Order: sequence, then C-alpha cells, then structure tokens
Amino acid sequence: MTAPRPGLLAVAAREMRWILRDHVARLLLFGVPVIAFVVLGFTFSRAVLRGLDVVVVDMDSSTTSRHFVQTVAAAPGIAVAERANDLGAAASAIRAGRAIAAIYLPPEFGKDVLAGRAPRVVAYYNTQFFTPGNNAIKSIRDAMAAASAAVVPARQAVGNDEEAPPGLVPEDYVLSNPALNFAQFLLRAVMPMVLHVVIAISAGYAVGSEFRRRSLRAWWDLSGHSIATALVGKLLPYYVVLMLMFALMVGILDVWLGVSFRGSAVLMVASATLLIVAYQMIGALMQLLARDMALGLSLTGIVVSPAFGYAGVGFPVLAMQTFPRIWGAILPLRWYMQILFDQATRGAAPRYTAGPFVIMCVLTVVLALLVWLRFRSLVRQGLSIPEPDEPPLAPARSGISGAFVSEWQRVVGDRGVLALFVLAPVLYSVFYPQPYLGQIVRNIPIAVVDQDKGELGRALIQTLGAHGNISVALRASSFREAEDAIFARRAFAILGIPPDTEKNLLKGVTARLPVYADSTYFILFNRSLQGILESVQAYATDALAHGARAGGAGVQAASRLSQPVTLVQVPLFNPTASYSSYVVPAAFVLILHQTLLMGAAMLGGVAFERGGQEGRRPRASASAILGQGLAHWTIYVPGLLLYLVVMPRIYGFSTLGSVWALAALSIPFILATSFLGQALGLTFRHRETAVLLALASSLPQFFLVGVSWPAEALPGFLHQARELLPSVNAIDGMVRINQMGASLAEVRPDWARLWALTLLYFLVAAVLAHFRVVRVPNHEPAV
Repeated sequence: MTAPRPGLLAVAAREMRWILRDHVARLLLFGVPVIAFVVLGFTFSRAVLRGLDVVVVDMDSSTTSRHFVQTVAAAPGIAVAERANDLGAAASAIRAGRAIAAIYLPPEFGKDVLAGRAPRVVAYYNTQFFTPGNNAIKSIRDAMAAASAAVVPARQAVGNDEEAPPGLVPEDYVLSNPALNFAQFLLRAVMPMVLHVVIAISAGYAVGSEFRRRSLRAWWDLSGHSIATALVGKLLPYYVVLMLMFALMVGILDVWLGVSFRGSAVLMVASATLLIVAYQMIGALMQLLARDMALGLSLTGIVVSPAFGYAGVGFPVLAMQTFPRIWGAILPLRWYMQILFDQATRGAAPRYTAGPFVIMCVLTVVLALLVWLRFRSLVRQGLSIPEPDEPPLAPARSGISGAFVSEWQRVVGDRGVLALFVLAPVLYSVFYPQPYLGQIVRNIPIAVVDQDKGELGRALIQTLGAHGNISVALRASSFREAEDAIFARRAFAILGIPPDTEKNLLKGVTARLPVYADSTYFILFNRSLQGILESVQAYATDALAHGARAGGAGVQAASRLSQPVTLVQVPLFNPTASYSSYVVPAAFVLILHQTLLMGAAMLGGVAFERGGQEGRRPRASASAILGQGLAHWTIYVPGLLLYLVVMPRIYGFSTLGSVWALAALSIPFILATSFLGQALGLTFRHRETAVLLALASSLPQFFLVGVSWPAEALPGFLHQARELLPSVNAIDGMVRINQMGASLAEVRPDWARLWALTLLYFLVAAVLAHFRVVRVPNHEPAV
C-alpha cells in the first residue's frame, strides 16, 4: 500500500480516522455537547420563574388577613406551600427546603388596615439560595399592591377623601431583556462555557494521545516536518465539528427556546472561530508542556473549570478584586462573553465590540506562538517522551481491611490520583473563590439625563450618589449620549429628569421619572435598579413631608397614603446578599464530588492499563469495593474539614451548623460518590477517560443541584433524574446545615436519599465487577 503523501490533508485524514475509531473521542466531540445542550435546554425551558414555595404565618386569622393571603397566593411567581403557627415553624420550613420565603402577618392586622394604621407585613426570604430567594421577594413585592388594594381602598387607609398628594414617581423600563428571560441571560452564557471546556480537553486529548497511545514521530513525519501543518491538520477536524456544535447551540436558543439574536452574525462567527482556536492552543500547550495526557488534562481543567466566575458572567468584573481581574483578562472566554452579550443581547454596533475582538485576536496569536515555540523545543530535543514512573502494583489483600490498606497504597503511590485527592482540593479552595470575594456589587456606574436643570435635579443627583449600590458616572446632555454609554459599558442604567419636573411638582402635578435599566447582566440590573428606585423614593418622601422629621406625622401620613400595608423585607442566612457566600459553599461540595469521582474512576483505568482485566480482579469483589470506599472516605476527611470548616471561616461565610451533622451527611455522600466512581472505572481502559468526562459534565451538574437555578423550575423528569447524582443531595444538605443552621432531622430527606444512592451504586459496582471482570476474558474492550 502506498504511503500517504505528507501534508495538511494527510494529517487531517489520520486524525479523522482516529476520531472514528476512538470511543472517547467520539463521545467527547459528539455526545457530551449534545447531551449537555439538551439537559441545559430543558433546565432553562421555563424561562421565567414561577410558583416558588412560601410559608405564611397569619397571627391575625381575620377575614381581612385571609383575603390578603389569598390575593398574595394568586401571584404567579409564588405559591403558598404551607401555613405555620409561628415564626419558628416557618424558619424550620425554610431551613428544610419546603419553602424559600415566609410571610408574617401581625396580630390585629385586619383592624389596623381598616383603621389606616399601615400595619407591617414582614417577608423573610432565603438569600443563601440567591436566585430563587431574590425572585421570591420580588414576587412578594409585586403582589403587595394587589393584595393591599383587595383588602382596603387607598383613600380609606387615611380615613378621608383627600386626593393623593403630588410626588415623584419613577417608571422603570427594562432594556435588552424586557421579559427578564433567564434563558436569554444565563443559558446563552452557559452553553459556550460548556463548549469551551470541550474545545480545550478535546484538543488536549488529541495531542496528548500522541505521547502514549499513538506515535509522536509518525505525526511529525506525516506533517512533512512542519509545525504549522502538524497542528492545523490535527486540530482542523475538531474545529469543523465544534463549529457545527456552535450552530446547534444557536438552533436550540433561537428555534427551540425562542431567544432572539440582535447583533452581527458575521462578527459572532469570527469570534467563535477565535474562541475555538484559542482554547485548542491552550489544550495543546498543556499537553506539550506536560508530555503526559492525564497531567496535561488536569492542568487544562485548572484553566477552564473555574472560567465561569472569571469570565464575569456569574459575578460582574467591576466588583472583582485585582487578581481575578488580571487572570480573567488573559482568558479568551472573558472577551468572547463580552462580545456575545453585546451582540446577541444588546444588539450593539460592531464598533462597541472592536476592543474585545482585538484582544481575542492578540490572545489567540500569543497562544499559537507559545504552542509553536514549545513544539519547536520538543523537535530540537528529538521528540523524546519521558518514561512513565509507575510504582509496582500493591499486593492484593483479601477482605475489607485488606482492600482498605491496598487502596491507600495505590493512592499514595500514584501521583495523578494523589494530586486529584489532595492537591486539587487545596488548589481549588484558593483559586475558585477569587472572582467572588468582592462579595457585594457596589458603585455601579449610571447615567443621569437632567433636562430640568433645576434645584430638584441637583438634589436628586446628590441623593443618588449617596446610595451604596450606584455612582453617577455620567451627566449626559441627551438620552442618545446615555445610550452610547450603556453600549460602551460606561453605565448600566439611566435616570431621566424631564423638563419642568420641579415646576410640575410645585404645581401639584405628579412628576414621572423614566428609569432605563440594562438587564444584560442580572446582578447589575437588580442592584442598579434598586439603588435608583430607593434613592428616588427617599428624595420623594422627604419632599412629600416638606422637611418634616423622619418619624413625624407628615411622613407617616404620606406613607399611609402610598402604602396602606407596609412591607418589611428581611434577608435570611446571607443578610448582606453576598454572592460569594451563595455560590462558593455549593461549589466546594461539587469540587469534592468531582475530584473523588475522577480519582476513583481513574484508579480503575490505571488497574486496566497496568494489568488488563487481571489487574482489576483484586478490586472487583464486594468486600474490595466496600473497603476501597471506606478508604476514600478517610482520605477525604481533611478535604471535608478544609471545605466545610476551615475555608468558610477564612472567607467569612456563615457557619451555623453542627460539625457532627456534616460528618453524618458526609459518610453516605463520599461512599456513594466512591462507589459510582468505582463502577465507572470498571468500564474505563485509560486513566484520563475519567478526567475528560468529569470535566465536561461539571457545569451542567452545577445548574441541576438547585442552588444557581431553583429545582422547582426544572421539568419533572429532569427533577427526578438529577437525584441520581450524589452531589445534588449533598450540596442541598450541607449548605442547609452549614450556612443555614439546619439540623440533621431537617435534612433527613437528603440524608436518606444519599444512603439510597450508596446502596444503589454499591450494587451497580458489584454487578459490573462480576460481569465485566470476573466472567469476561482479558481482551474484552472498554473505554
């Protein structure tokens, strides 16, 4: 047979044959993105949150209070799940997860409403679960006006027929995403996040396979001894497939979920190309530096796994500290996400995204140059491949105790597994939280268009500047100038003061102030809108009371006129609404889950690499599976203490729970994860397969656990299927215990489900061991 002519097409054809032949490459390129897209599509298929469970404490039990509660319950965003006799029972319902918020009606509520005394209704909402908690309190606020109108006419509240006095009335308008569609905001960001992980690890898998499974020398010879030909030919088939995945992503968003696209398609195609090439270079560079596939994939994972935080989607860049800003600035994903939101959501003119596009080009060129230099260095060294340093196999020991000791020896003797079990949790405990340590978003820049140019405008601008959420960055002469500031990211909201506002107010005419808030980034939208509305309300109240003292009759009368029922909002468990306190504790548990899952599965791949099915036999009995699981729990005790006890105190997160309750929950969590990893390891033939699949599935898992996205919003089948992941109940239970002070009894459903998963995955591992190892010949293929 004639040898193929060296060149780009020969290298590309060789790579295509490899992809078609290799099970893992096909799964990684075709299976993982499609599965992740479908799962995420169903996860966010309910674009607007509805029916969040609340508990009601009605201490009045009058006809008026019951009518009030019925009207609140009719609001679409919330549902009254239960009625509690006191606040203690309501708090227990929130800690146990049966409700996300509680509404408290005081004694004599009905009499006070009818007498015009503006009784205070207290809404307690769980900000430890940030997104559902904030959506619940927003729905409660929206329901208050309708409920108040249902129980008392506005003028009856003050007992006379006076007309409502004039005042400033802010009217808010939502820019970019007026329906506050979570699919348009979050799903549009998460899908490229999944793809960028697949891009990097698939490129790393392609290049790393040359160091052990294939021939680095054959690849080099087939390229005609050209570095550019070798790299482009190898990565070109992956680029084509990944561009098809980008097209699939657009189809899911636009066709299935109806998420509109407003910008330049040509610019987005060019940006997607840069993103693919840049992360292909990152994956290739890590392999060329490590010259070991498993280590190179682990290094790639360190770069891509925390990128969701550093890219500025979950937490805005302007609130980050110095290190995450610098690290995020060298990640191509950060600039791609900025281009994506500017084009897809805002519909900005291309000139506003020229800067991020140029930065992406520069980063891509720099990464390609680094790969070229490293490849050239290896060529000059004769393409030498270091021999793997593999310790001798630990002697097989019988029984549970014997398997326990042998597993400890395997972990300590394998640098890759030891790094996953010990070094990775330590590294991630410092590296992962960095983007979120700004805690609270403050001083969001806004623009003011003061067309009145009177004393009122100057005083109102001073009031805006005093609010901690916002800062007046621009006093625009026109709305066009302010809109340009929005597109240029110099402002994220606009307050308009129309002509004759002060004159109309003095005449007794209600003056309306338009507020335009950009909802491209939900945290910035909520915080800036809150700051503007509260500032306007504070100024209006002062103007309405004509300078009366804060607690005086004038202010109280004004309050009763506008609010026959006063709503007091009380955040629970995360009272400062710190984003890090919300996301990091849950992410810590997921990191423990993923590192253990990868390590336990990797040990199965290592056993096959070094001894085939015979090498797996010492690990395949029921007693061995149990002993290995117990060994994993003892190995992970320091990691559990680090993530659940030490680091939350260092970072200032709330730690209200019992260490013993956490320990009780950790036992089935670690065992279930270990048994699942051991079951997967029985199907893997190579150690790096576990790393590939675990990295690719991390982000979809995070949105299934019910922290970032409420479980109530998941479709029924997905809500049930997610229970098969040990991380789901572990995160829910541990966050409720540690950050919310729940008792083990209050998280008993999570604890029971984890023990059920422990039994299930132990049986799965035992059955797989019997049929794949004990009864199958040594040549039986696996992945």
